[in-house]
Amino acid sequence: MLKILYICTHNRCRSILSEAISNHMGAGRIVAKSAGSDPADVVHPLALKVLRAAGISTKGLRSQSWHDLEAFAPDLVITVCDDAAGEVCPAYFHKSLQLHWGLSDPSKLEGTEQALAEAFHTTMRIIQSRVDALLSSEADRLERDDLSRALLKLSD
Repeated sequence: MLKILYICTHNRCRSILSEAISNHMGAGRIVAKSAGSDPADVVHPLALKVLRAAGISTKGLRSQSWHDLEAFAPDLVITVCDDAAGEVCPAYFHKSLQLHWGLSDPSKLEGTEQALAEAFHTTMRIIQSRVDALLSSEADRLERDDLSRALLKLSD
């Protein structure tokens, strides 16, 4: 089982989507959580709506600080926003492999409700594709060195 922590500054949209999608698609092969360095304390309502519409559980999703997950000990920390990619993670995550998945923030767009929903769906499809690649690489079954090499190949 691969333990993944998704980090986004506010932990209200992209990291939340990543957590839910990874747990749904990983079905026991991945345990994912998400957190932020400066959490918004609320999950974006459209993130919850599109997840539910896709049949993905939203149970337990909440915006939280990465300090709340000190004991989680992830194998892999994935930053999903450019702001978080430049931040220094707390020392207790330095044992984890780190990866950056730059994702545009659909919650920052302006437009009709339909256009915003499509932006969230686009973000979900990107996340689903990346999680599928992780699962296809059998990342959950690899030792640390092999996992590191597999992640490099996925980044190419």
